[in-house]
Parts: sequence; structure tokens; C-alpha cells
Amino acid sequence: MGIDLALHIALSGISANQRALQQTSHNIANADTVGFTKKRVAMSVEEFEGRPLGVRAGEALRDVDLALLAERDGRGASAAAAELRARILQPVEAVQGRPEDNVSLGARVAALAQGFTALRDSPADPELMRAALRNAEEAAMQFRDSANAVQAARREAQNGIVSEVRLINDGLRELADLTRVIRAEVTNGRSTAELEDQRDVLLNRLSESLPLRGLRQPDGGIVLLARNGITLPLPTAGEDVFSAANAAPGPEAFYGPGGSLPGVMQGSVDVTRQLTGGRLAELVQLRDTMLPRMQAELDVAAVELAGRFDAVGLRLFTDAAGVVPDRLAGHVAGGHVGFAARIRVNPDLPPNAMQLRDGTHATAGGPGQPSAFTPNPPGGPAGFTTLLDRVLDHALGTHAAAGEPWGAFPVSGLGPQGNIHSAIANPRDVADFANQAVRLHTEARGEATAAAEAAGRMRDGMEARIRDRSGVNTDEEMAMLMRLQNAYAANARVMSTAQSMWDALLGAVR
Repeated sequence: MGIDLALHIALSGISANQRALQQTSHNIANADTVGFTKKRVAMSVEEFEGRPLGVRAGEALRDVDLALLAERDGRGASAAAAELRARILQPVEAVQGRPEDNVSLGARVAALAQGFTALRDSPADPELMRAALRNAEEAAMQFRDSANAVQAARREAQNGIVSEVRLINDGLRELADLTRVIRAEVTNGRSTAELEDQRDVLLNRLSESLPLRGLRQPDGGIVLLARNGITLPLPTAGEDVFSAANAAPGPEAFYGPGGSLPGVMQGSVDVTRQLTGGRLAELVQLRDTMLPRMQAELDVAAVELAGRFDAVGLRLFTDAAGVVPDRLAGHVAGGHVGFAARIRVNPDLPPNAMQLRDGTHATAGGPGQPSAFTPNPPGGPAGFTTLLDRVLDHALGTHAAAGEPWGAFPVSGLGPQGNIHSAIANPRDVADFANQAVRLHTEARGEATAAAEAAGRMRDGMEARIRDRSGVNTDEEMAMLMRLQNAYAANARVMSTAQSMWDALLGAVR
């Protein structure tokens, strides 16, 4: 090997080492930067006819496992969705209480029985009449507060859909801008490693709203796939991929044919039912499925409570107009939807609490209904207990009359479309139905919290694996820095030796 070739090889080695040293120092400086992955300068040997000519330093390359990134993004979407569900359901639980609480919905209904039991022992006591009436007012208020909390959560879900769509569109435009830069850099033969780190961070953030998988293209482009086969185009400047309109969902509002709630549109295509995973799909599920079911269960309990009292001869619970829904007419046809938010103590009762003992109206009786009843007339016996027995044995009990069980509580055909099914099983009476409803609602929040914690642990585990595989390990980088410095010094010594040899040759010529 000639001296000039040795000098050239050493010079190329120094140049390559300088590039590698710069990259290693850059890795260390960005060790704590979110999404940054370690980079290595690609080295290649130059040779001609088997003879080494030097070392060439290529562009910085990253080493990432795209499958790990996709799994991390999916776990993040699950955690984000569950965290959102727990947060939206928590105020509902706070208002309804838990089944074991003395102020829960079920406990308020059970307190009615206690009040009527006390009045049964002293039917002429006006204070006990007023106490029973207060129990009724507290039960009605708890129904209204619970229903209003569900509707507030549903409005939050609807508003969240609009907000998430806006976030997704903004993120997709940012992703499109970054992808255009990456493609230009690929065309110009420059490294895109750090730009791709930034794109992975964007995809991770977007996937919390709408789980996405990016298929990288050789030209630096990317194809975005959402779940259920939705392919997303990269938008141009100012363009929106999705749209969702504002709305004010009440108990009667629903999404679907004839409904007033808007869907999520991809261009002109409604993709609402195709959305799965992430916050956007979770908000749709809350708005259209979970919260309407909770509302329907509250409505059933309120309608049955009012209807059963009315059937024994005491119109204790009505709407503001004094009307009791027909509990046998069906959830939709009977006007049951939203009754839990309208229920109140009959406005005619507070000035005439004695009717809690005497009754408000006569009943004719019939199959599956309480027996006939005639109210205690004005001036009738102060110890009249017929109505109080009917309330305790039938309105708040399991049978409509002796040997005649009440018909089953409706658990299907619920909601404004008549398509909601409840998981409440074989309730004994109204208090039991209310308790089961509260338990289901509380469990939904608890399950969401547990799911968020489990998905969060899985996401954090995937993050740790990605850091181990592709993150910057400062100890490893410092060791690499020392190796590169030693290589640099070795090449410098070769150059110094070559220079000495040239000096010796020149001296000999002189």
C-alpha cells in the first residue's frame, strides 16, 4: 500500500468518525426529547478490485420496530378511551350514589317504604304524613338529579365528538405537511430519520383519538389505515377529512334514521358505526349506547314507581302537569322516555298530605292489577289503613294483589327508538330495580377505571420496550463516543506516521 493511499484511507476514516461523533453527541443531547430515537451513521468501505480505498459515511439511520410502535399506539388508544369513559361517568356516579349509600337512588326508593310503615302505625299523625311526603319529594329529586347527570354526560360526549374531530383534522393536516417535507428530503437524498421520529409522535398522538396504522412508502409517503378498513387520505392545506355537527342531545334524541343527532362524516360518507377504539369511538358509544341505556333504566324505574302507586289509588308521582305515564303502554308509545327527568310529587298533594293515608282516586281493579279501591271519604275514619297496606304490600312490593305478581319490568324495547336492552335481571320490586340500575352504572365507571389502568400498564410496557430497542441509552452512547474517539486517534496516528514517512523521503531526495 502506498503512502498516499494510506493517507487517503486515514483521512476518510477521520471524516467518517467526525460524522459519527457528531451524531453520537446529538443522541446524548436529545436523550430526553419525546419520540427521539438513537441514530447511527451508516459506514461503508470503498474499494476497487479488492483493494481498500477508504471509508464512506452515509446518512444517519434509525433502528425502530414498526410493529412495536403500532402496538404501543393501539394500547394508547385503549387507555385514552377508557380514561375518557371513566371521567365522563364519574359525575353520574357521584349524583346517583353507590348501592350501599344511604342517599343512592335505590335507598331513596326504599326510604318511601320506611315512611309509609311509620305512617301505617299512626295513620292520623300529620307529622308522619309530612315526613312520608318529604321522602317522596327526595326520591323524585334523586330521579331528576340522576337523569340530569346522565343527560349532562351525554351532552359532554356530543361536544367531545366535535372537539375530537377538530383535533383529528388538525393532526392529519400536520401529518400531511410533515410527510411532504419527508418526501422532498428523500428525493434530495438526505436523511429523514428525525423527521420520521416526529411523524411517529404525531401518529401516536392521533391514535389516541382515532387508532391509525401508517404504512411507510419508499418515497417517504405514508398510507393511513384506521380500523374497520377505513383508509384516510392526507389532506391538503385547509382541508378537513372528517366532520361532525354540533347538537343538543335530550332524552328523546338519537342517532340514526329519523334521529336528530349527527354522525361522523368522512367526506360525504357516514362512518359513525365503523369507528372503533380511541376517544372518538368511545364518545360515540357513550352518546348513542351507554348513556341512553342508563337513561332508559332510570325511566323504567320512575315510570314503574309512579304507575304502581297510581294503580293502588295514590297518585303520588306525576309530571309537572299532574300526568302519570301509562306503564303498560310501552316505552315509546307510553311517553316513558325522559320521565325520570320529569318526575315529581303530584302538585296537588303538598297542601293535602292527608291523601297519603286516604288515597287520591278510586280504582276498578282487573287482571294483573291491584284490586278495586275506594278512597277514605272526607271525615272518614282517622285510623284508615287500607291504602297504606296497599302501598306497602303492592305499590312497593312484589305483587299487584294477593296471588297476583306484577308483570315483569320492561328490559327491552327501551329508549326513543325502542332498541335498547337492559341487563337488569329479575328485580323483585321498584327499589331492587333502582338498586340494580345504580349498581350497573357504578360498575360501568369502575370497569372503565380498571380498563384504563390495565391499558395504561400495557402502553407503558410497550414504551419501555421501544426505549430499550430504539431509545438513547446514555451509558451506551458514552461508550460509543470513547470508541469513536479511539478510532479517530488511530487514524490521526496513521496520518502522522504517513506524514513522517513523506518528510523522510523528501529529506533523502535533498
